[in-house]
Amino acid sequence: MNLSPVTTSLLLLALLSPSLLSISGDSTTIDDESPPTVCIIGSGIGGSSVAHFLRNYSASTGLSRARILMFERHERVGGRMRTVTVSGDTFEAGGSILHPKNYHARDYVKRFNLTVRSPTAIEDSSAVGIWDGKRFVFKTFGSSIPFVDRIVSWLNDVYMFVRYGFSLLRMSNFVENMIDNFLKYYESLESRPVFDSVEGMLKWSGLYNLTKVTLQEKLSEAQLSPLLVNELVTVITRINYGQSVLISGLAGAVSLAGSGGGLWSVEGGNWQMAEKLIKHSDVTLHLEEQIESVSHLGNYYELKSTKGNSFECDVTVVSTPLDEVDIQFSPAISIPKRELQHTHATFVRGLLNPGYFGMKSVSDVPALVGTLEDPLIPFSSISILRKYSATDMTYKIFTRQAASDSLLDELFSQRTETVRIDWGAYPKYHAPEVFAPFILDDHHLYYVNAFENAASTMETSAVAGENMARLIISRFRTKESSSPPSSDTRSCGSGLHSDL
Repeated sequence: MNLSPVTTSLLLLALLSPSLLSISGDSTTIDDESPPTVCIIGSGIGGSSVAHFLRNYSASTGLSRARILMFERHERVGGRMRTVTVSGDTFEAGGSILHPKNYHARDYVKRFNLTVRSPTAIEDSSAVGIWDGKRFVFKTFGSSIPFVDRIVSWLNDVYMFVRYGFSLLRMSNFVENMIDNFLKYYESLESRPVFDSVEGMLKWSGLYNLTKVTLQEKLSEAQLSPLLVNELVTVITRINYGQSVLISGLAGAVSLAGSGGGLWSVEGGNWQMAEKLIKHSDVTLHLEEQIESVSHLGNYYELKSTKGNSFECDVTVVSTPLDEVDIQFSPAISIPKRELQHTHATFVRGLLNPGYFGMKSVSDVPALVGTLEDPLIPFSSISILRKYSATDMTYKIFTRQAASDSLLDELFSQRTETVRIDWGAYPKYHAPEVFAPFILDDHHLYYVNAFENAASTMETSAVAGENMARLIISRFRTKESSSPPSSDTRSCGSGLHSDL
């Protein structure tokens, strides 16, 4: 069979330059080469933020076409963001409140057309009592009438100032200074480095030293009165972190910030932020699929699940606390031993027993009862979530151990419904804190929850997730390129600081 010169030339051209090859700049890439696979273990706010920012930031990198697989061992997304239903009403059971300056959460709500939910009148009540196990050592006034409530709130401010003095202002300044430093994590990408360690991330923002001393020491240094620390500050740390003022200074400062004004949540449940981030990041979601092993096999990671499935991943991101999950790593990883503080959230619809608090009427018991640090006090706090009538309300009780029926029978004169949830909610904070690495091996195995030893909130998880996405992209870009680092890459003693 004779071929014309033109046909021969075309065949040679096809053999030398097959259609699956394309030229991009001065490099040759394979169009149908499988895109990299990023596997994320955990569907909470940290993992979903990693997926979101990977999509947003990877446009000009090899990760732009990445397949993102996400594995959640439970039947729902959201991690420690979860709602509970009591008598048909929905309440936050996990991560509950967001601060006005939680800018990632604010952006998620705006981006996905979610609705901001402000506290109800009973949740925002100024009626607070501090219980020492025998009596209320301090109790503010309360009112359910809007106009009168403003006057009562002002009177309570005066009342608190009489008791605690200028220490209240010093506490406010301490919290504001911490927030100002934290806001550096929202600076532009051009001015904000990428961090490959928690220590480097905290040192850059000026927050690292707060993790080296206890909150009690830091507040003493700030000249807060022991009375304020032992009463009001203790109540706040017991509610927000289930721990005393001996927690590390940064966790304590974050806890105090969570007691200020303007707090909010997402209507219908904060878990919707994770759901929307996952949906809009083109993630392949595997619900009720628990990962039991992660093995590095040369050029990829093999993830095996309890369902018997196996997955090949170029990048693996662990976005769940490793403290109480049984994932086998090969080669083995090394992270500091850490315990989680379990908070037991118990929801009760019924009526509180005023006699337990030495009161004649339930209306005399404050809407929020906080407690001092005393092992004999069996609960951390009791708060009213919804008031249906003078004799019918829904309450939320925080305890460090499971609330027994006998305890609940003492606390309540009647119970029509009881729901219990046990959370491995946050680390047990100590000073000085020791941090796990963000990068668990010499390749592409990452750990978002290393940042939790600084402070654990929905927003800090989002901040850690955003940095993690930038870290993955910067290291993946370095892996792909054989050229020297560009001029926007800076190094320091704490590790890679590569601006994107």
